[in-house]
Amino acid sequence: MRILAFSDLHMARHRASELVAASAEADLVIGAGDYCNMRQGLGEAMDMLSGITAPLVFVPGNAESAEELTAAAPHGVHVLHGTSMTVDGLRLFGLGYGVPPTPFGDWSCDLSEGEAAELLDRCEGAEVLITHSPPKGYGDVTSTGDAVGSTAVRDAIERLQPQMSLHGHIHDSWGYRGALGRTQVANLGPRVNWFEVEV
Repeated sequence: MRILAFSDLHMARHRASELVAASAEADLVIGAGDYCNMRQGLGEAMDMLSGITAPLVFVPGNAESAEELTAAAPHGVHVLHGTSMTVDGLRLFGLGYGVPPTPFGDWSCDLSEGEAAELLDRCEGAEVLITHSPPKGYGDVTSTGDAVGSTAVRDAIERLQPQMSLHGHIHDSWGYRGALGRTQVANLGPRVNWFEVEV
């Protein structure tokens, strides 16, 4: 299966146009959160992506809640947050929000490590783990050199070893690709990222 994945669109219209154009070659399109800015403009961001005809699976970032994303997403978009689904035989699990909680204030949608761990306990059997927040130590380094990822996400990857773990959130680490055991880990950013997975 050929997957197109992105994160942190933040209403960048030129990036949305690139994603829509590339999606014609995709079997599945994955969005790893932060489509809008500070809980504003989500409907407009979804309109920018409405030209995508491939199956769409989104998780919410910390800039939009799961309820807001579900309400605003175009028809046919699957929103995952502590939930899973299967697309053409490929099992996906999604977890949105900032983990651990961000310092950004009341607008940010966040989870504690404990809350995230409880939700991640549901993702047995997933071959693709989609989170907004990165696993601790993998694609999570800020401009100050701090690693701010989630221990709950890292622990879930170590336990389950999915084929792939896709995330965003930490802008300074966009483009990171690495491995945690057998799992390919990537911080996507708002660009065209291609992945091949076995089904």
